[in-house]
Amino acid sequence: MKIEETPIKGLVTIEPVIHRDERGYFYESYNKKKLPEELRIFDWVQDNESQSTRGVLRGLHYQTGRHAQAKLVRAITGEIYDVAVDLRRTSKTYGEWYGVILNDTNKKQLLIPRGFAHGFVVLSETAIFGYKCDNFYDKESEGGIRYSDEKLKIKWPIERTEIQVSEKDARLPVFGKHKHF
Repeated sequence: MKIEETPIKGLVTIEPVIHRDERGYFYESYNKKKLPEELRIFDWVQDNESQSTRGVLRGLHYQTGRHAQAKLVRAITGEIYDVAVDLRRTSKTYGEWYGVILNDTNKKQLLIPRGFAHGFVVLSETAIFGYKCDNFYDKESEGGIRYSDEKLKIKWPIERTEIQVSEKDARLPVFGKHKHF
């Protein structure tokens, strides 16, 4: 398992060792014992999965307060561009974002600690996206930031005309007007 730190403290990518042969492949998508000690703090309590078509953008979402969530995200099938935005007010990288391509070939995962907004856009014809959460969803604690926020300047690798968002996500507030942790 290869673990790489990103420019944002606490946000890491995890690349598994994939064993391939004529029958296909095998890999461990998660093994707590193989993580460094500082990443063994997560107690995953919920797994979620969504299926989307090209251009669907989900996010940027987060949970606040005692319902804040860390996430371990991956593309099960297809390809997505995954983004995490640092919302930790005391962080040196507050308001900065990091994006990475996750797909069914590289099998990379992004470990997103609590205190981040998260979203992704589908780059392939379809994609199945899966993620683990270390806390249960609570509707009253949900928050979000508009994906197209001018302050964040996220560079989504898809034409704006191709992006499809839900009505709810289209109405999310801009950075600075969002709920805080």
